[in-house]
Amino acid sequence: MGQTEMVGKIRAAIGSVIVGKKEVIDCLLAAVLAGGHVLLEDLPGTGKTLLAKTLARSMDLAFGRVQSTPDLMPSDVTGIQYFDQKAGAFVFRKGPVFSDILLADEVNRATPRTQSSLLEAMEERQVTVDGETRALSPHFFVIATQNPVESAGTFPLPEAQMDRFLMKLSVGLPGKEEELAILERFERAGQAPLAALAPVCTGQDLEGLKKAAEEVYIHPQLVSYLTDLVQATRDCKKLQISAGVSPRGSLALLRASKAYALVKGRDHVVPEDIKALAVPVLAHRLVLQKAYGSLAAPEKIVAQLLDQLPVPTEDWT
Repeated sequence: MGQTEMVGKIRAAIGSVIVGKKEVIDCLLAAVLAGGHVLLEDLPGTGKTLLAKTLARSMDLAFGRVQSTPDLMPSDVTGIQYFDQKAGAFVFRKGPVFSDILLADEVNRATPRTQSSLLEAMEERQVTVDGETRALSPHFFVIATQNPVESAGTFPLPEAQMDRFLMKLSVGLPGKEEELAILERFERAGQAPLAALAPVCTGQDLEGLKKAAEEVYIHPQLVSYLTDLVQATRDCKKLQISAGVSPRGSLALLRASKAYALVKGRDHVVPEDIKALAVPVLAHRLVLQKAYGSLAAPEKIVAQLLDQLPVPTEDWT
């Protein structure tokens, strides 16, 4: 089975549970193939948790979940070393981080100490407990969620944590036709779309798709265009930001663009791939100035830079 057909089957499987939101699903798949992580920021009830579970089941991957609360401890995420009296020795009990897809629900409700327990896992795919380092799954993928309107009892994610998310996405509320389809799909007696979903690929198939994404061709002029966009975010004199996108951000945009092209069924990147992912990949990495009266939004700044930068025109194939 070819890569395009495989991606199509995964997309169709997710679409059998999630109504609409095709662009969000494509971006999520691109993040998986690029080896990154995703932050879903949206109102409650928009399907963030269901989307994470559907992704895991469609790929036959182990799913783990952490419900973030202020009393959540780092050991509740990574695992704990305890003394087993029957065995007469210390035994390590794995935490939910030892899964393929980890849902960190309402991640901003965890304390900074607990939030930081994910830093090593997200960047290096390993955790260190009691001085011993343990490797995580090669498919380790974090989907973190947070509510943008309820701030009571929350701890905003620091810049170092935000920079480790490949993309920041919003599912959004459905339109009327989508909402009618949701009601019809879930109203049917005995209909449970997620429970009835069967895996359409394996971890080995996913590894092949990741390698295919790495081999997607990107023209040097498009790499230069991508670099110009990142460099423009660092022009702090003209923009209301304290710090622009880091080199990790430019690498993230490069990997994401190649994976997005594969999801769209191409073996090469076009300018539209970079423009489509610029806001999800770059906006959350900007550190805004907290000056009085500042109304700048990072998404608007990136969109403005996209409008200002000339787009290369060539035959990208």
